[in-house]
Amino acid sequence: MTVSGDPVAEGYVTSLARPGGNITGLTNITKEVAGKRLELLTEAVPDVSRVAVLGPTDHPDWSELAVATQALGIQLHTLPVTSPNEFEPALAAAMREHAHALIVLPSPITNYNYRQIVNLVTQSRLPAMYALKGYVAVGGLMTYGPSIPDLYRRAATYVDKILRGAKPADLPVETPWKFEFVINLKTAEALGITMPPSLLLLADEVIQ
Repeated sequence: MTVSGDPVAEGYVTSLARPGGNITGLTNITKEVAGKRLELLTEAVPDVSRVAVLGPTDHPDWSELAVATQALGIQLHTLPVTSPNEFEPALAAAMREHAHALIVLPSPITNYNYRQIVNLVTQSRLPAMYALKGYVAVGGLMTYGPSIPDLYRRAATYVDKILRGAKPADLPVETPWKFEFVINLKTAEALGITMPPSLLLLADEVIQ
């Protein structure tokens, strides 16, 4: 595996430390990232009190975000989706609930349709946080998440070890080491958001 979801929950491996079969590699799931996304979003939009979250119903980030919103005193509005046809009604619901900002959870359904999501979010004028750089490259506001190129580079070490005789069952599944924080400053200006200098300094990349 190069970029996987939760391989334990999906039944691919017994545990991250001891995969126990013929599958191993890397997962892009790690704890506390969802909370960090919310924290960065609230730094960019300080007055936010209601945040909508768009993603599939079984995503592991839901529980972490629920805890994080309680700690920050923010109301969480869930937008569960199971198909691309539900994106537009979900965002319309967020607007009816007067959401101040949006978080898009990383998943096959959202990542594969990232252009459609960014276009809809742009129309709604909601400040949004994403998980992959591709969203920001096409006009999304911010992204924070594991570096996908880094995961691919690290996957090569697994190939090398297995070709040299190592058993996948003996190679622990590794979580991300490197994360990327990218800001689209042009989108921020279009939304009337003045990015704090502290966030701009933290960013790995600022798209002008």
